[in-house]
Amino acid sequence: MKEPPLLFLLVIFICSVQFTYAQQSNLNPYNYHPVKQIICRNGAVVSANALASQVGVNILKEGGNAVDAAIATQLALAVVFPGAGNIGGGGFMIVHLKNGKNVAIDFREVAPGAASRDMYLDSNGNAQMHLSQDGYLAVGVPGSVAGIFAAMRYARLPFKKLIQPAIDLAEKGFVISDAEAKSFNGSKNEFIKLNTTLPIFVKDEVWKAGDTLVQKDLANTLKRIRDNGAKGFYEGETAKLIAEEMNRGNGIITEDDLKNYKPIIREPLSFNYKGNTVVTMPLSSSGGIILEQMMKMSVFENIGKMKFETPQSVQLMTEIERRAFADRAKFLGDPDFVKVPVKTLVSDAYLKKRLRDYTPGKAGNSKDTKEGVINVESDETTHFDVIDKEGNAVSETTTLNGWFGSKVVVAGAGFLLNNEMDDFSVKPGVPNMFGAVGAEANAIAPHKRMLSSMTPTIVLKNNKPWIIVGTPGGTTIPTSVYQTLIDIIDFNMSPEDAVNWPKFHHQWLPDELYIENTFDKNVADELRKIGYKIVIKSGIGRTEVIMVKPGGSLIAVGDGRGDDSAAGY
Repeated sequence: MKEPPLLFLLVIFICSVQFTYAQQSNLNPYNYHPVKQIICRNGAVVSANALASQVGVNILKEGGNAVDAAIATQLALAVVFPGAGNIGGGGFMIVHLKNGKNVAIDFREVAPGAASRDMYLDSNGNAQMHLSQDGYLAVGVPGSVAGIFAAMRYARLPFKKLIQPAIDLAEKGFVISDAEAKSFNGSKNEFIKLNTTLPIFVKDEVWKAGDTLVQKDLANTLKRIRDNGAKGFYEGETAKLIAEEMNRGNGIITEDDLKNYKPIIREPLSFNYKGNTVVTMPLSSSGGIILEQMMKMSVFENIGKMKFETPQSVQLMTEIERRAFADRAKFLGDPDFVKVPVKTLVSDAYLKKRLRDYTPGKAGNSKDTKEGVINVESDETTHFDVIDKEGNAVSETTTLNGWFGSKVVVAGAGFLLNNEMDDFSVKPGVPNMFGAVGAEANAIAPHKRMLSSMTPTIVLKNNKPWIIVGTPGGTTIPTSVYQTLIDIIDFNMSPEDAVNWPKFHHQWLPDELYIENTFDKNVADELRKIGYKIVIKSGIGRTEVIMVKPGGSLIAVGDGRGDDSAAGY
């Protein structure tokens, strides 16, 4: 009998793999598309990628709770969204459990043991920002895997079940979107320049939408985590591969740095806003404190009467954002290293003083408006939301910092490393890649957590989840979350409109008001007339929202600015 041709066998193999994927998990990595909004009753996930969202929903269908689904979604994003999804970065998770307990998990990266305060300054004291942003010296000790295992205490299913979809996606591959293809092509030269070994994201020809990305090394790394838990990353073969990569590129992370990394379970920041409880992230993220400051200042001026994106409401929110970011630059840092006057910063008395020099109809400026007076008390990122039918909810933001992080891929392990060292204050007054400035509170020190802007947030109504929200976007994160919540709570907008209508942003320095290119031109002109310098951006953040409606139905919305996708059942 004549042997079938090789091409025929290959087609049969590919088809059988596709059939197995679809048959086993209702997941077809070779044919999928984003879903921007879904209405359902039993559970929902919204993330930056349709495959990751579906992985999370499949876990819910198989009996997992919201934490199980969050873990599976996070691991899937590390495969299908390599620009920001990761195991080589870090982040923050807010969890609301059905028994009413709220938990904050801080798995932010830390500075290596050999890091020092002035490590990015040359002999003349000038900041060398390329060293904090690109390549081996930019890398903080990763926290993502440790964060996953810290969350496992609240999960229900075996970890091997939660990680298997990510292993399959890495080992068998998935087709990339047009945005992902452009991203790989646009970063090709940096990948070549900054790596000692050519990573899988580089190929001779141009990447195109529909190309299949297979990541065998990453699959093997995930298998070591599956079989050995956190030690499968922070010790053994993977730790050895990271340390060897650091040695080849003159980086400073050691196997001891990895072995000694610990996530922190923290008490979430919680505050009342118009009868609702806002649960958000405490330090080492600045996002929660900034969010509380901004929302409380909004109450004092009765923003609800001003309506959505009128000159009056945008001016007020801009001046509120200016003041919150001025405080961030001066006072905020890792609470395990510096004393931060949190109670004062979010107190009504202090925040009322911060608005004393706000004048409606007249632009403020960042030369005159600085941080408040305090007697010290004795973006690229990815976000996803999950809720299950029992009332457990998760809001999680995780990051490599810049798009593809440091651009360094660990040879033999297949994953990207972060460039989070840039989130420290490299030198007082010198802006980082997102334009944020800092002071001594956020100076580099060994084992210290760098300040973040990530703001995963859950709003509770009668102690039950009502709004789950977050976004990527560097320093625009807290302002986007702030605007989304104001849009829903004060301006009575639908979650879809609150996510997709134009955003704006001010961060004290530079003294510029960023608006999206879809922003109302008449309102922009009015703001220019009263003295604002306006800079137009193509997009600000990619907000994800799940809302629980009266009666219990769920609305999950993925941002139209990217490939973001909602899934549910």
